[in-house]
Amino acid sequence: MNELARPSHPTLAESFPYWLKLGFISFGGPAGQIAMMHQELVEKRRWISEHRFLHALNFCMLLPGPEAIQLAIYISWLLHGVRGAIVAGVLFFLPAFVLLSGLAAIYLGYSNVPLVAGLFLGIKPAVVAVVLFAAWRIGSKAIRNEVLFGVAVLAFVGIFFFKIGFPWIVLVAGLLGAVGGKLAPARFKGGGGHGASSKQYGPALIDDDTPSPAHASFSFSRLLVITMLFVASWLVVMLVIGGQQTLFDMGLFFTKAAFLTIGGAYAVLPYVYQGGVEHFGWLTGTQMMDGLALGETTPGPLIMVVTWVGYMGAGLAGATVATFFTFLPSFLFILVGGPLVEATRGELKFTAPLTSITAAVVGVILNLAVFFAWHAFWPLATEASPFSGRFEWLQVIVACAGFIALWKYKVDTIRVIAACAVIGLIYTLVAGG
Repeated sequence: MNELARPSHPTLAESFPYWLKLGFISFGGPAGQIAMMHQELVEKRRWISEHRFLHALNFCMLLPGPEAIQLAIYISWLLHGVRGAIVAGVLFFLPAFVLLSGLAAIYLGYSNVPLVAGLFLGIKPAVVAVVLFAAWRIGSKAIRNEVLFGVAVLAFVGIFFFKIGFPWIVLVAGLLGAVGGKLAPARFKGGGGHGASSKQYGPALIDDDTPSPAHASFSFSRLLVITMLFVASWLVVMLVIGGQQTLFDMGLFFTKAAFLTIGGAYAVLPYVYQGGVEHFGWLTGTQMMDGLALGETTPGPLIMVVTWVGYMGAGLAGATVATFFTFLPSFLFILVGGPLVEATRGELKFTAPLTSITAAVVGVILNLAVFFAWHAFWPLATEASPFSGRFEWLQVIVACAGFIALWKYKVDTIRVIAACAVIGLIYTLVAGG
C-alpha cells in the first residue's frame, strides 16, 4: 500500500482484535498504555492524527477516571459510535477483571501457605516503595512553587492528623485553585502537559482537517437521551442488588469513587482505602497492600484494584459490582462530553483547579505511603499502640532498596515487585528452615 494513501475505514469487527489485544498487553500504567495506543493508532495504523489524538487526550486528562481507558473509548467512539465505545472500553478492563478475580480467589484460599506468605512478605515493602515513588513523581511535576507546596502539606495534615475525607480535600483544593487562578494565576499555572506536536506519520483516517462524524456532532436531545440511559442503567443495577446490603453499599461507594479519580488511580486509592478498610471493613490493610501489588503487575489500569477490593468483600459478585460502578461513569463522560469537545476543538482551560487538586493529591498519596509503611514495618501494631510488636528491619531495607531502584535506576515497577517478592520468599525459607 502507498505510504501516503489514507487508510481505509476499519469495520468494528476489524478493530475488535486490536482492542482485545490492548486489554492483554496494557502494562506500564497510563503513560505506558497511552504510548502503546499512540504507536499503534497514530504511527502504524494511522486511524487518527497526532493532533486529534492529543486533543482527545487533553480532554481525558481533565476527566475523573482512568485517562487511558477513556482515550480508548473516545477514539473507538469516533470510529464506530456508541458500539465502538462499549467494545473498546469493556475489552480494556475485561482481561484484568478476570485475572484479578482469579488471583483474589487463589489468595483467599492459599495466602496462609508458607511459600505464598513469603512472597507477600516481600511484596509489602515493595508497595511502600511504589507508592512513595508515585508521590515523588507526581510531586516533582505538580509542585512548582511554595503555594502549591503549601496545598500539598495542608492536604497531608488534613488527612493524616484530622482524618478529613478525601472528597472534601479534593473539593477544597479545587476551590482554592479556582480562586487562586484568578488572584494569582502565575502560582496555579499548569506544568506543561500534553501539547500539540508537529510530528507527521502520513494521512490519517481521522486527520487534522477531517470533519467530525455525524454521530459525534452535538445534539442536546442526544445528550439528554444518553444521560437518561446511563441514569436508568445505574438505577436498575442498584435495584437488582438492593436486597444485599454489602453489594448495595459497594454500588454507592464505587460510584462516588469514580467521580473522585482526578489525578489518577493513586489519587483515589486513599479514598478506596478509607471506605473499603476503615469504614466498611471489606478487607484488611494488609489485603489492600497485596491487592495493590497484584494490580501493579497485571494488565489494565491500576484502578482495577477495585476489583480486588470488591472480591475481598463479597466474592465474584462484589468484584463485578465494584468494577461496573467504577467504569460506568467513564463511558458517560465520553459519550456526553465528546461531542462538545469535537464541536469546540479549542483549548480546554481548567488548569488552575486541576493544578491545585494535583498538588493536594501529592499530600494524600504521601499519607498512603506512610500508612502502608506503618503496616509493613510494625505488622502487629494497632491504632491504640501504633508502635507495638516487633519491628521488621528487613521490610525497611527492602522498601528503601525498592525506592532507590525506581527513583535512581529507573527499574520497571513489575521487576521491583518481583525482586522484592523473591527476597521475601528466600527470607521465609531461610527463617523457617
